Amino acid sequence: MPSHPEPRVAGLVLAAGASRRLGRPKQLLAYGGGALLDAALGTARSSRFDQVILALGGAADEVREIVDTSGFDLVDNRQFSEGCSSSIAAALSALHPDIDVLVLLLGDQPGVTSETVRLLVEGRSDHDIAVCRYDDGIGHPFAFTRVMFPQLAALHGDKGVWRLIEQRAADVTEVVVLGRIPLDVDTEADYERVLAEQEGVR
Repeated sequence: MPSHPEPRVAGLVLAAGASRRLGRPKQLLAYGGGALLDAALGTARSSRFDQVILALGGAADEVREIVDTSGFDLVDNRQFSEGCSSSIAAALSALHPDIDVLVLLLGDQPGVTSETVRLLVEGRSDHDIAVCRYDDGIGHPFAFTRVMFPQLAALHGDKGVWRLIEQRAADVTEVVVLGRIPLDVDTEADYERVLAEQEGVR
């Protein structure tokens, strides 16, 4: 029996937010000797994706000046104020035509590792949607097969992808990842917790 070819997987880092609740560009917050966004980009680089895409919007010019985005296909989302769904839609047009699976990574969630990505991709099996099942619930990263791309393109708002996962529950597999859902940064308090967690790991 001929073996099936390995699926070609792309990683999309969502980093277009306007950081309204924080009041300053969270992509550029100091973290780990660089910027907060550097952590997500480093995870994407080490995850052996066949393509890596970075969606920018708020503070895009500053990000380009400060953050090393080499190796990424950059997508400018001019509708970033409409939520992360608009970034996903914008990035889909930049996908290579042979990509089979898209993994979504949050640019403000530095605790996600390439090992988490590996578990997600390998645990996806033949399901159209895969999510991480942490000790305390469902969390990013998420993976979607090509058949889901039209529905991803039609999403709206910040919670559109979550609504899609709820609507297509029968097509979702949960991949167990040990530990709690990695923190993401929306407020100063979130940032302080992320920094405290980083210090605790050292």
